[in-house]
Amino acid sequence: MSSAASNGTDRTAYVIIGGGLTAAKAVEGIREHDEKGSVVVVTEEEQVPYERPPLSKGVLKGDDDVDTVYTHPQSWYADHDVELRLGDPATSLDAEAHVVTLRSGESLSYDKLLLATGSSARALDAPGADLDGVLYLRELQESTALKEALVDGARVVIVGAGWIGLEVAAAAADAKCAVTVVEPQAAPLLGVMGEHVGGWFADLHRSHGVAFRFGEGVARIEGTGRVEAVVTTAGERLPADVVVVGVGITPNTGLAEGAGLDVDNGVVTDARLCTSTDGVWAAGDVASWESTALGTHVRVEHWANANDGGLAAGRSMAGADVTYDPIPFFFSDQYDVGLEYAGHVARGSGAEVVLRGEPSSNEFMAFWVVPKGAGVRVLAGMHVNVWDTIDTVQQLVRDRTVVDRQRLADTGVPLDEVARAAS
Repeated sequence: MSSAASNGTDRTAYVIIGGGLTAAKAVEGIREHDEKGSVVVVTEEEQVPYERPPLSKGVLKGDDDVDTVYTHPQSWYADHDVELRLGDPATSLDAEAHVVTLRSGESLSYDKLLLATGSSARALDAPGADLDGVLYLRELQESTALKEALVDGARVVIVGAGWIGLEVAAAAADAKCAVTVVEPQAAPLLGVMGEHVGGWFADLHRSHGVAFRFGEGVARIEGTGRVEAVVTTAGERLPADVVVVGVGITPNTGLAEGAGLDVDNGVVTDARLCTSTDGVWAAGDVASWESTALGTHVRVEHWANANDGGLAAGRSMAGADVTYDPIPFFFSDQYDVGLEYAGHVARGSGAEVVLRGEPSSNEFMAFWVVPKGAGVRVLAGMHVNVWDTIDTVQQLVRDRTVVDRQRLADTGVPLDEVARAAS
């Protein structure tokens, strides 16, 4: 057994399992408070930790170089006395013995361990889904393969109108591909945005030549060795040179479950990102953390949570007094539209949408609210090409501010004035 543990010395031994942004930021957090501890980062991929949003944005569109995805160059880890175990993922965790076993058969003992195992793309369950040309977008090599496939005139069928599906649709349309999106629901992002705002997303993409097949799933994918067409559940045959599957992701909780940690839609943690087992933390996509601001456990699959959560977990592991309590935040870029969203709308909340501005102008805000007294309380807000507002949105959500519905919708009333009047 390789011992990463302190073995009676004054050096704390840290093991970080994961190869994404969360892992990289956790190293930063540890080194802020512990310059001497031994740190080992265990990854499944042969890459140093990297960020995933560029895979469906700048890198996929060719606007950014591939090297921009890496949080730090490999030399940074050596400079900070961090050992990288690339391409040798953890296969089991004995939390009681403080031992993690790698695929190579090697075992590492630890004092403190972080689960930053992220999430995996859900596989499409349909005949023909294993044909060449059926692609996913979760890892760097997948983004590279998809970029090569998005050539002028290529027929691209995208399965799923979530964030990944829409961002890929935008990149493919910009590359002059013929794009069709197949989505079982009635609008893009229906569960997150609702039908009205989801309908705006559909109109945005239609204006760039994207076709939608709403209310339809995939019955099968046809082809001899390589994809040739997608047949929908409505019987429509869509010729395809490439199929991109974006039907959601699943948190990678296998190690945690095997070790007996509490798991409920992710690895359950407290506000310090500590799990139910001493010596083990969790952060990023895989963590369901206790949010004081929102009064519930939350699991978020976006960049800001990976970035901020990783840093907070590293600090917490190194002994800092940490309370991780952000307002969930994400962003997206599609065509000439940039948007930011902050807040959390639980399923079954009964939230209504208040629009501030006209969506057809591609410059508007949307708020998800619930009635409260004589006004409404903001659960979440999004701006589209209306900048310098997200801090106010986050404050409205955090403070559970009750505001006047009409003033919230009135573009003639500055948003910060709406917030001040309600405080």
